[in-house]
Amino acid sequence: MTREANILIFFKNKLWKNGNLMKKGKTSPIVGFKNAKVIYGTVDSVNFKSVYLNIQTWVEPIIDSENWTRVVLNLSRAIRHTIYEILDRNIFEDNFIVDLDLRASGLVKGKKSFLNLEINLYFKEVVIDFKSKKLKDILKKMTRDIMSSNFSKNQHFKFHLRKTNKIKEPVLQS
Repeated sequence: MTREANILIFFKNKLWKNGNLMKKGKTSPIVGFKNAKVIYGTVDSVNFKSVYLNIQTWVEPIIDSENWTRVVLNLSRAIRHTIYEILDRNIFEDNFIVDLDLRASGLVKGKKSFLNLEINLYFKEVVIDFKSKKLKDILKKMTRDIMSSNFSKNQHFKFHLRKTNKIKEPVLQS
């Protein structure tokens, strides 16, 4: 392909406004959780219709299981039920998407595996700003409820922020 064709394809797929290339997505961290990294974001801040909540953590199985696939599916189902119970229906639609990514094939007692949980929520009306304290507080409470209901009381897994423990090396003095 020619250079001009590549440039045209590039700009065709991007938002071009007033001669500047515009980014549409935004993310923001939610702090205060010792066993998980939590961020929320949107893929389109210009037409702000949905928000996603991303929870990342490391899980360590504490018991052996014959069927880890069933355990992971039950965890995903429990998270969906928790969200359905706590969802603020004045702000969000009833429909939402829960994507729990945890590889059941690699789960072994005593070995940590990465868990990524993404929850997509859709607004009824766009009356809230992306960076507003109200939205951040709603999502922080939702995360706290998910973690207390599904992570803290989990009989199969222990949850960690990192794969390895952060141990400080002793400083040698001369």
